[in-house]
Amino acid sequence: MKTKTSKKLLLYAVLIIVTICFVFPIYWMVITSIKPNEAILRLPPQIIPTQATLNHYISILNDGKFLVFYKNNFIVSAVTTLVTLVLAVFASYSFSRYHFKGSKFLMMLFLSTQMFPAMTLLIALYNMYFRLGLLNTYTALVLACSTNALPMSVWILKGFFDTIPKSLEEAAYIDGCSKMGTLVRIVFPLVKPGVLAVGLYSFLISWEDFLWGLTLVNKTEMRTLASGIAMTYLGEYNYDWGRVMAAAVSAALPILIVFIFLQKYLISGLTAGAVKE
Repeated sequence: MKTKTSKKLLLYAVLIIVTICFVFPIYWMVITSIKPNEAILRLPPQIIPTQATLNHYISILNDGKFLVFYKNNFIVSAVTTLVTLVLAVFASYSFSRYHFKGSKFLMMLFLSTQMFPAMTLLIALYNMYFRLGLLNTYTALVLACSTNALPMSVWILKGFFDTIPKSLEEAAYIDGCSKMGTLVRIVFPLVKPGVLAVGLYSFLISWEDFLWGLTLVNKTEMRTLASGIAMTYLGEYNYDWGRVMAAAVSAALPILIVFIFLQKYLISGLTAGAVKE
């Protein structure tokens, strides 16, 4: 009995420590964003702020650059989500329904692109986009983010299509429905949880992107949130931590709202496709 109690206490202690490790950076970001500058730099640091101010939020809202970054981030994330969904639906349906010699190898080859760190692709992509004249454009960012999100999206949706009996499609063919009509009218409604999960996944991937926004864009008016915040509020010798944290909190709000209201759809969508009947 004592052994079981000790194991539970140890487990709870580990869970508490892990939770603190994840939650404390978020807490520190929030309280730093509302601290005056003199309190931010005070030693020892204040865990619980004694003064609060919204001056940092007012400052970034009055700064036209931050709103431009926000607009760019929203455009890139929305278009990336749409492009990823369209390509992932057709690609995953093809992998699920059309089997040919080497189809499994092609699927593994497609997924193997996730094994390579994005850093290894930077030079090649930069040179390619430079020759195509796509640098400093939304197109470059959308293509890069979509390429990053597509392999996992195809794998998730393929699991959903695999669970749908082919007899449903055969019945639709007998009734005179075309292949495209069957996909849109019969199959697509059955995989809506997976489509929603993939949409949220691709939106989150593109919203939090830093690497592509920093590499493929060097014009201030075209930067997205992560790279824009880093290049604007983080100087070489002086960091404006108040505005940095205020901008970070503002950038995290959409993700927080999406996760709070849609987490059950995201979790169910990611897990449902893994179960085959």
